[in-house]
Amino acid sequence: MRVLLTGATGFLGRNVLAALSDKDVEVIAAYRTEPGPTLNAVQWLRADLTDATETARLVREAKATHLLHLGWRPVYGDVANSRQNLDWLQYSLMLANQFVEAGGIRIVGCGTCFEYDWNYGVCREDFTPLAPTTLYGACKHALHVALEGLAKQAGISFGWGRVFFIYGPGEHSSRLVAAVIGALLDNRPAETTHGRQIRDYLYIKDAAAGIVSLVLSNATGTFNIATGRVMTLREMICEIADQVGHPDLVRLGARPPQPFEPPIILGDTNKAREILGFEAKTDLKDGIAATIAATRDPRALTAAAKRENAGNSRP
Repeated sequence: MRVLLTGATGFLGRNVLAALSDKDVEVIAAYRTEPGPTLNAVQWLRADLTDATETARLVREAKATHLLHLGWRPVYGDVANSRQNLDWLQYSLMLANQFVEAGGIRIVGCGTCFEYDWNYGVCREDFTPLAPTTLYGACKHALHVALEGLAKQAGISFGWGRVFFIYGPGEHSSRLVAAVIGALLDNRPAETTHGRQIRDYLYIKDAAAGIVSLVLSNATGTFNIATGRVMTLREMICEIADQVGHPDLVRLGARPPQPFEPPIILGDTNKAREILGFEAKTDLKDGIAATIAATRDPRALTAAAKRENAGNSRP
């Protein structure tokens, strides 16, 4: 098995890469500007996926049996509605087509809970309607449909992991967990919404483990990469405040929730548990503790993580 991994220097990608390096597989990790760390059985290849010639060369040199495609434009703030998502849909299809032409036998793509109709609250594969409300979600859904069709036409295996909300060491400073931690460590007020929303937040190493379990399996179809645990944002914010030691600086309700925000976004994890044997293992307390520790010590962040915080890398 030779796995071509794109997005290997991003937040999710570098954690997936670390998890893959512990398995008995060869990994060819693609990078655009600077390779990541030297790991067991990992070969770094430079390529710009926005360039058709470089994409073709990457696939040709990788000689991979499996494609694990995580590369995409980062989704921070209003980037969820950026037209660059349309570009990445195009680049992704170009890559997948080149991989099929080269004789690849399995494609695994990275989807998102943004594909679901959030009005249903609990999202279950093959049951909950798909009705994305952002361009990011729409493009991911379009990629899923196209790759599924491509794999069927080519007679190869295809899996799609829908990743829910992730957090952990090295995440972008604008994301909720990182933003609250950063504010409290700086002795600044952490202004949030009321926090009564239920969200499925997954520790980054668990998310990586879920993706790896999918790519190494023969399972086809869609799988939620989530915890399936009911947790309010208030619980998560208060856990951060208690561990940092600044509950007095939390301002719950200081910001109004977005008008489109549903009260519940939760992933059903039965399918992933039964077929992939995947289940999130990190509880909130331990995940938050690890994230705070990495934020306190900037040396714990890799150069790739720092570039992502600067908005210069792709996940």
